[in-house]
Amino acid sequence: MKIALLGYGKMGRAIEDIAQRRGHEIVARKTSTTPFEAADLADVAIEFSTPEAAVTNLEWAIDQRIPVVCGTTGWLHDYEKMVDRCHKADAALLYASNFSLGVNLFFEVTQYVAQLMNNRPEYHVSIDEIHHTQKKDAPSGTAITMAEIVASQTDDIDGWVLGKPQAGKIPIRALREPEVPGTHTLFYRSAIDSMSFTHTAHSREGFALGAVLAAEWMAGKKGVFSMKDVLGLHREK
Repeated sequence: MKIALLGYGKMGRAIEDIAQRRGHEIVARKTSTTPFEAADLADVAIEFSTPEAAVTNLEWAIDQRIPVVCGTTGWLHDYEKMVDRCHKADAALLYASNFSLGVNLFFEVTQYVAQLMNNRPEYHVSIDEIHHTQKKDAPSGTAITMAEIVASQTDDIDGWVLGKPQAGKIPIRALREPEVPGTHTLFYRSAIDSMSFTHTAHSREGFALGAVLAAEWMAGKKGVFSMKDVLGLHREK
C-alpha cells in the first residue's frame, strides 16, 4: 500500500517506521514547508500535523478522493464541514482523537462506567489528562471524547469545561509535563469514597500502530468512519 504522510513530526516518523515494517511504501512526507508533491500517488493518506494545517490537508485529500486517516486534534470546529465535503466528493474520512487500540477499548469502559454511575448524584465526575509540553491544544482530543461519552450517558450533564467546575459540566484538568505520551484518568468522587479509571500510554508506538491499522482498513472505502468501525466496536441497540 502506498501512503502519504500529511505531517512529518514525531508521530509522522513513528507511523513511517511501523508502516514500512508492515511492508507499505511512503510516497510523500508533507510538512508545512513542502508541497503535496507525489502525495497524489498514495492509496491512503495519514494526517498528523497541527491544528492550523489539518483542514487544508484534509481538503486536499478529500478533493483528490484519497482516503484520509486523521489524528490531529484542535480543529474540530470544522469537522462537520469536512464531513459534508467528504460526502459530496464521494471520498473517505476517518477521524479519531486517539488511535491507540487500548484507548479505544478504554472509551468503551468509559461508556459502561458512565451508564452505571448515571443517577448517582453523590458522585462527582471529572477528568485529568497529562501530555508532553509540546502538545499545542488543551484539553486533549482524547479527554474531550471521554467527556462527550460520559455526558451522553449522564442525565444531568450536558458538556465539559476546562478548569474550574461548573454546574452540569464535566471539569477537565489538562497538565503538561516533559516526555509524557499521554495519560487520561476518569474520576468519580463522593464524600465517602472515590473511583478512578486510567489509561497510560508508554510510547507513541501504540498511536502509530493504530493509525496504520486504520489506514489499512480504509483503503478503497468511501464514507465517514471512526475507530469503532475499524475495531468492530459498534454495539447493537
